[in-house]
Amino acid sequence: MNIHHLELFYYVARHGGIMEAVRNIPYGIQQPAVSGQVAQLEEYLGVTLFHRRPFSLTPQGRELYDFIRPFFENLTPMAEKLRGGVAQHLRIAASEIVLRDYLPSILEELGKQFPKLKVSLREGYDPEIIHWLQHQEIDASIGLLAGKPPAGIHAMPIFKMPLVLLVSKRSGLKSAKELWQRDRIDETLITVPSNQPICRAFQDGLAKLKVDWFSGIEVSSVDMVQSYVGKGYGIGVTVGVPRTKYHPEVRPLALPGFELIAFGVLWQGKRTGLLEAFLKEVEKVAGGLAADNDAALLPLD
Repeated sequence: MNIHHLELFYYVARHGGIMEAVRNIPYGIQQPAVSGQVAQLEEYLGVTLFHRRPFSLTPQGRELYDFIRPFFENLTPMAEKLRGGVAQHLRIAASEIVLRDYLPSILEELGKQFPKLKVSLREGYDPEIIHWLQHQEIDASIGLLAGKPPAGIHAMPIFKMPLVLLVSKRSGLKSAKELWQRDRIDETLITVPSNQPICRAFQDGLAKLKVDWFSGIEVSSVDMVQSYVGKGYGIGVTVGVPRTKYHPEVRPLALPGFELIAFGVLWQGKRTGLLEAFLKEVEKVAGGLAADNDAALLPLD
């Protein structure tokens, strides 16, 4: 008997249906996958375990659920017992700016509450972070949010940041409007990869202005966008991150009317005590940033 199939059936029975199970399974999995694998379990056993509409367990389904429930319900307590108490290992993914400038102070405060705290850090961006969460390779991520996350992944938006253009200090441009008034923009556009929230929001804003301007240079991080702009390779687009120290050869230009980019935390599964404390520390730091930089940092509606 496939143990994973039993686990999926446990969540279906516990939450009263496949859709509710998908919302509560502590890792990313789609409804068709759950339906298919539970159907395989029924085929293996040669019985129907539950009626779909309206949901109800059959006598055989109730008997199986009562048998497996103690095992799955006690997995987390057993893991914590083996660790010697509440889990104190947190795996976090974030952009290089967050890892460098903001996360150290958050982890310092978190360590005061959890003296045995162990942290694993990875640099990454959407959409690869979503993949890591779905495959349980990380517990949480901090960074830009791109729309509604997949089933099984939770989002906590904290604030929104504006898009900005970055130009060389040697450039004569005074505003972005000067670019939109041209028949053609000759400067090379420097961006992060096109599948990331910054690039998608910028292209959406250009479409509303009926302006065609596509990436000529794609780099892996916003720090590299600054570096290439500073060396005169073109004009970059990024977000107005609070307290950011721009490259000495770069200056920002506002992009009024463009979509604000949401910043927050993603995680999968239940909010453990450690994760709860982590989220509170992130909110605390974010609140300080908002107070220090009201012009660039706007609260969510």
